[in-house]
Amino acid sequence: MKFDVAIVGSGLAGLSVALHLAETRTVAIISKRALMDGASNWAQGGIAAVLDSGDSHEQHIDDTLIAGGGLCDESATRYIVEHGREAIEWLIAQGVPFTRDDSAELGFHLTREGGHSQRRIIHAADATGHAVQVTLEEKVRAHPNITLFEHHCAIDLITSDKIETGKQRSAQPKCHGLYVQDERSGEILTFAAEHTVMATGGAGKVYLYTTNPDTASGDGIAMAWRAGCRVSNMEFIQFHPTCLYHPYAKSFLITEAIRGEGGLLKLPPEAGAAAGTRFMLAHDERAELAPRDVVARAIDFEIKKRGLDYVHLDISHKPAAFLIEHFPTIYARCLELGIDITKQPIPIVPAAHYTCGGVVTDLAGRTDIPGLYAVGETACTGLHGANRLASNSLLECLVIGRACAQDIAAQEKDEVPYLPDWDASRVTDADEEVVISHNWDELRRFMWNYVGIVRTTKRLERAQHRIALLKEEIDEYYRNFRITHDLLELRNLVDVASLIVNSALQRRESRGLHFSRDYPATLPKALPSILTPARR
Repeated sequence: MKFDVAIVGSGLAGLSVALHLAETRTVAIISKRALMDGASNWAQGGIAAVLDSGDSHEQHIDDTLIAGGGLCDESATRYIVEHGREAIEWLIAQGVPFTRDDSAELGFHLTREGGHSQRRIIHAADATGHAVQVTLEEKVRAHPNITLFEHHCAIDLITSDKIETGKQRSAQPKCHGLYVQDERSGEILTFAAEHTVMATGGAGKVYLYTTNPDTASGDGIAMAWRAGCRVSNMEFIQFHPTCLYHPYAKSFLITEAIRGEGGLLKLPPEAGAAAGTRFMLAHDERAELAPRDVVARAIDFEIKKRGLDYVHLDISHKPAAFLIEHFPTIYARCLELGIDITKQPIPIVPAAHYTCGGVVTDLAGRTDIPGLYAVGETACTGLHGANRLASNSLLECLVIGRACAQDIAAQEKDEVPYLPDWDASRVTDADEEVVISHNWDELRRFMWNYVGIVRTTKRLERAQHRIALLKEEIDEYYRNFRITHDLLELRNLVDVASLIVNSALQRRESRGLHFSRDYPATLPKALPSILTPARR
């Protein structure tokens, strides 16, 4: 199959690139599950942008730089912030039903989240990602130049150095497309494309507890790394401080806007005499409005110090009508589980939430390989630094997604060379699938225990050793047996786990989301950690 552009991933980044390009290019969207199954659909809080005269670009930039622990790329931050309003106006023009407020300048309600000095989060109640995805999905499905491939799993990129031999090999490989498995038939398809865009999201599934959907297995990061792209800042995994703690709820996220609207973190009854005590003021003067990394570490500290399983997030002191209006999704889900947030506190724990690092790109999403782009959580533009400021991620998807589309549209069309079909002649059906499930469980457990919110060099080295053993097993399995969805994800997860651990070992300081007991101080100069793959 041949397209002008192949986009892997169907979240906000991928869909926005597709819609900006579809008037002049044929576009394939390759989605591992259905279009609505990615992380964008789960995003509750909203999108940060300067939309009020009481706010300014400089304030938004400063808030981002402060949250990023000195590691943000200032030029990237400025570019994304300054293009924020036009990105929001594009979504409004598409018909996204943001929550209205007739008294506001733009006519929409703006909320505030941790780390922000102003109310600048435009939202659709507490289900912004869902509202955006539903709107854009409708347009994508209706566009004649966009072809959707749902339930198709990307395997690997096809670069010129893989299809050229001997003296023909290019000094600079170019991306010509990718191999993809149709999950329903098992058939492996060859997608030829002048431009390939990785928009596969993050890698939260590398951890045992995550707020991410099951699709977040770092596919785009791993594929780009194997193809020869540099990867940066992978040690900075944001743990969302407030994930619902409940035996029957799978990683349900409680938006930061709860704390932004006055929610308080308190010790639960199991804390004995200290039960009901607010604890954030003992950790940071900003209390519940401190950035996510500070709040997550504080909760982790209190849980471990007191032997707790969870802490409480309490917003029951606010009027019930206000909570039901502003947080209908959270109210309804908690009520299903027997928790009335208008009367009771919410039990919460931290969970892996956002991958701040990723494939190194410029501000048009270009990677180290011509013809290959990365956008959204898969990429590292430098915006997030050592810690992502809340609600900046969807903004980055929109701004860089549009810039990526403009860069592609500005290029003259070119022919893609003949691409060989996938060779499955030397593999057989696997005899025991239990190997995959066992390795998967082992990987996620030791990543949680050894490479979590607080790290030590010894823990990281233990994780590194186990990753090397797992990688050998998985590579052997991959070479000898027919590929499956679970095997592809596991192969990508072990690559991503290796990138996280190697980046963490390289950073001999504590900064932002990376906290090391062996190196608790912050170095005077902030430098990104950049890993470069060996040329195969």
